[in-house]
Amino acid sequence: MTLDRRTFLKTTAVLGGAVGVGLPGVAEAFTSEGVRPGAYRPEAGAVQPKPLRILILGGTGFIGPQQVEYALARKHKLTLFNRGKTNSTLFPDVPRLLGDRNEVGGHDALKKGTWDVVIDNPTTNPMWVRGAGEALKGRVGQYLFVSTISVFSDYSKPGMDEGGPLHAPTDIDKPFDRDARYYGPNKVRSEIEAKAQFGEDKVTIVRPGLIVGPGDLSDRFSYWPVRIDKGGEILAPGAPTDAVQYVDVHDLAEWIVRCGENHTLGTFNATGPKTPTTIGEMLYGIKSVTTSDARFTWVPADFLREQQVRAWSEMPVWQPAMGPTLGFMQVNCQKAYAAGLTFRPLADTAKSTLDWYKTRPAAEQEKARAGIAPEKEKTVLAAWHAKAGR
Repeated sequence: MTLDRRTFLKTTAVLGGAVGVGLPGVAEAFTSEGVRPGAYRPEAGAVQPKPLRILILGGTGFIGPQQVEYALARKHKLTLFNRGKTNSTLFPDVPRLLGDRNEVGGHDALKKGTWDVVIDNPTTNPMWVRGAGEALKGRVGQYLFVSTISVFSDYSKPGMDEGGPLHAPTDIDKPFDRDARYYGPNKVRSEIEAKAQFGEDKVTIVRPGLIVGPGDLSDRFSYWPVRIDKGGEILAPGAPTDAVQYVDVHDLAEWIVRCGENHTLGTFNATGPKTPTTIGEMLYGIKSVTTSDARFTWVPADFLREQQVRAWSEMPVWQPAMGPTLGFMQVNCQKAYAAGLTFRPLADTAKSTLDWYKTRPAAEQEKARAGIAPEKEKTVLAAWHAKAGR
């Protein structure tokens, strides 16, 4: 059906406002030389925290630059450790240690120095965690590891908290396998290794869901602002009341830094928004920041399955409100919210994403990594209208 905004709002009010396992993470590899994050600006009169010595493993990819901007604005003393190849021109005044974590001795540059906080950004290879632990042994106050909600082995029920069932960890003594099937198991092993290397009383595990915003070249959120901005009839998945979760890269990065400032320890699911959100609310919210004439035609999940339209990849952010992935978009993050994870308005995320997307090279814009192809979208919409007799 084609649903206008008024009908949608009435429907959600009546109904209460209402990846499968092992999907690879966004933040590890999707970067582009020269992409600079929007600089954080502290509020006037804001109290600055006690300056910390913070080591960021990475720092120039997707999440890292936002952490750096925020931490610098809060007067922390930073050091970056990476290969010096990704976005190498960022932060020229921040001290940098060089090393390739895939190589023997790749962590040697970390064998000197002492830090209050170490932030290990999306690392999938457990041997990287072991290597960092061995090199930094005894010289770290807190180690913060960015994991993923894909560590969970069962999404059949909503409300998964940090104690939910995990994948069996990969064997760290076997060669590392980057295949998406092992993404969750590798992260489980990395979490285990983090605690073994640094001690459970010094470790913070952050498990984000889908990370979105400027700098994300996976297109797993940006598809929607871009497609809606183009206007016309848009294939919308499932029902407008289907639950969705995501976290803006700025919100996640800034909270991670604050976890270091507050010495927040433990394991946290970290996605949002804080108020339960639906795919309908998300799509109409994105439309509100455009001047688009976009109109949404909601096509049921079973029909999309018949047409071989894949959730998550071709219909980004969305998972069917049934079956084995029911809980993937309804993870319990109350522990993180209580620990200070906050969220900016969807309008801010949508606009900043769309503005950034339009600065990308034309070749990148033409080769989207996610979202249904335009011709396939037209074909599926035509088939749905034919079946519905419209």
